[in-house]
Amino acid sequence: MFHFSASSRRHLSTCDERLQRVFNKVIEHYDCTIICGHRNEAAQTLAFESGKSELQWPDSNHNELPSKAVDVVAYPINWFDYQRSAHFAGYVLGVAEGMGIKLRWGGDWDRDGEIRDHRFKDYPHFELVDDD
Repeated sequence: MFHFSASSRRHLSTCDERLQRVFNKVIEHYDCTIICGHRNEAAQTLAFESGKSELQWPDSNHNELPSKAVDVVAYPINWFDYQRSAHFAGYVLGVAEGMGIKLRWGGDWDRDGEIRDHRFKDYPHFELVDDD
């Protein structure tokens, strides 16, 4: 069984309890690291200006406290292994669905299962979906 580092636990603790439950379940069987939970104004501005977010403060789900979004990647990290990112996302989405928690993944913003129809790709990003 895998476990989160202190840094990952700290980032995850800034997230909505539903995200905490999902990723505490995921880590039992799939090694991963939490990159970011809540973002303050300075961090969101940096993410926007560096092209890692399309949203400015305070419009990102990362800006809520607790955060409604979390950035997570499979470990060990390989930023350029997009197939592995998609595999990991499928696992995460399946775990969340089994728990009755709806998530959106940054590789499939419209949740239609097609990952090639999006201009902005944010593979580490997962966010809560509260309505359909």
